[in-house]
Order: sequence, then structure tokens, then C-alpha cells
Amino acid sequence: MRLVTVLGAALALTALTVLADSVPFWGANASVTADTAISDLKKGQFLWMANAVSAGPIVMVVSITEQKAYVYRNGILIGATTVSTGRPGHVTPTGVFTVLQKQKEHRSTIYDGAPMPYMERLTWGGVALHAGGLPGYPESHGCIHLPSEFARELYAISSPGMTVVIADTASEPTQVTHPGYLVPVSAVGGKPLEEDPETAEVRWEPTASSSGPISIVLSRESRRIVAYRNGIEIGSARLTITGDQPFSTHALVLAEGPSDIPDPYVPDPTKYHWLRIGVPGHMGEAGGDPDPATIARIKIPPEFVKDLSSILTPGATVLVTEEPMLPSTTGPLLQVVDADPPAKKHSTKRSFGSGS
Repeated sequence: MRLVTVLGAALALTALTVLADSVPFWGANASVTADTAISDLKKGQFLWMANAVSAGPIVMVVSITEQKAYVYRNGILIGATTVSTGRPGHVTPTGVFTVLQKQKEHRSTIYDGAPMPYMERLTWGGVALHAGGLPGYPESHGCIHLPSEFARELYAISSPGMTVVIADTASEPTQVTHPGYLVPVSAVGGKPLEEDPETAEVRWEPTASSSGPISIVLSRESRRIVAYRNGIEIGSARLTITGDQPFSTHALVLAEGPSDIPDPYVPDPTKYHWLRIGVPGHMGEAGGDPDPATIARIKIPPEFVKDLSSILTPGATVLVTEEPMLPSTTGPLLQVVDADPPAKKHSTKRSFGSGS
């Protein structure tokens, strides 16, 4: 009896080992540098810089048109990746979804146990985010395939209830189908946000969001600075930037302790200072001071600096980028798709995805 038990355990262990070894690794094993243009991502490549913004609501936008997905935290881009969505006959539905369920190690119950690592379910009919094949074009059974490492990183910071908007040119405004560095949809409900007309020198509306983490993005290309609190824009201002040299992508966090360098944008230099955060391609900069030469090139309206400084606390983050961040055109309105559990739906509901 003992021999049978031992043999059974050994066979089970072997089966588990074979099962684990049978899960492929898809896509690149590390992020591209933070200065890489999203449009330059090749199949299987991704950008991930979650350290740049470590708090606030998370929302994901999947562009079927671009075959890319974008992840925003507290209103600012922290990740972008190539994807593969549904092929003809197994299309990926567009609309607004929330993550209903998460499972790190999941296999399809519809397609012969196909591996679906880091699965985040979007519908009870089988549509999910998960690591999968990335041939450079739509080839899934309806799910959104992600690079394995990107899927792992996203799984680690996302939670059930995260908003995911799936868009194409036929159903979404242009700023949703072709997202930029600022979140194009609300983190709650996924409704497209109104575009910034860039007409105001300074806009300051702190009552739009009265509490929560603060993140700021500053773009040389757009000549604009935008502040978000708890994922909602609370202010923006035009910038004057001298010189034509491009900015490298950098991230900063406000820390306690006096500033060692002259910095007009520290709320109180006797108490606080900005520190660099490591982002891909600039990991060695973590813990260093901002570049004084870059600071000297940036002129922010004094009234905006005063207003923003009055609410900044340690942990606030700034992302400095060369990339433009404001869209310029619009398109059709968004279609909403619900994600109710099966008990609330008819049994004839169409099944999408790679299986639940």
C-alpha cells in the first residue's frame, strides 16, 4: 500500500512538473527603455515603469486598432505593450469592462487546457487578459494576449474591479483608440474624458478631487504640465521651455529632508526635496537629485506653482517626458458592454475568449 502511495505521489509530481514546463514564455523578458516611443514597440515588446507612479487608481485601455494596450495609474501612463486580440470568428468585444476574477495559473476549459497564465477575467463568457501568443496581429479566440512578463507585472498591481476599456476605430473616440501619456478615460466606468482645449494659461480645480495621491506629468512636446489627484485632473498650466534639446524620460518623487540643490519647484526646500526614481534605461539614477540644467530650462507659471505646492506631500510623483500627451481629434461615442455573472444572463449568451 505504501509503495502504491509513493508511486501515486511521484506520478502526480511528475504530472505537475510536465504541466508547469508546458507553459510557454511569450514576448520580451524585460521592458524597453523609458525613452522608447510607444509607436516603435515591436511584437512582443513592452514598456513598464510602475515605479514612476506607485499609488492611485489603475485603468487599462486596449486598442484593437493599434494591437497595443496602455496601463495608467493615477492618470499617468506607467505601461504599454503589444497585444494580440481576437481573430475573425472569435472577435474581442469592445466596450467597458472590469476585472471580475484573477487566477495566476489558469487553463482553458474550452480549448483543451490551453495555458492562460496571469488570467484576469473580463466577462463570464470567457474574455480575459492573460499571457499568450503575440504574432503581431489578431490571432486569439477573443482574449487579449499579453507578453508573459508584462502580464506578470500587471497581475501584481491590479485588483478585481480594475476598469479595462477595449476600443477600436469604429466604436471609440480617437483619443481612446490612440492613447497618449494621459489617461483618456475615467478610471471608474471608463467614460471618455473631455479633451483639454489648451486654451487656458492656468487651470486649477482642486475640488474636482479632494483627496488621494498626487501625480504630475510634464511634457516638453506639449509644453504643458498636468496634475492628477486620485486619478482625476485637478489642474494644468502652459510651460515655457528654453532650448531645443529633448528631455529624457525621468520620474521624481517628493521626499522629506532639505534640498541640496536650488529648486524653485520644491514646496519648502528646508523640509522637502525631489528624488529621481529609476525607470527602464535610467535605473542607475534612482536616489539622485534632479538635473539643475533641466530645471533651469522649465518655467512654470508662479500661480500654478503656488497652488500645486500648497497640496504636495511626500510621495507625490512627477513624470517628465518628451512625448506629447494631449489628443487633438475626436470620434464616435463609446459602446458599453456589461460583465454580469452568468446567473443574470440567458444561457444562450455567446462565448468569447480562450475559455474560462
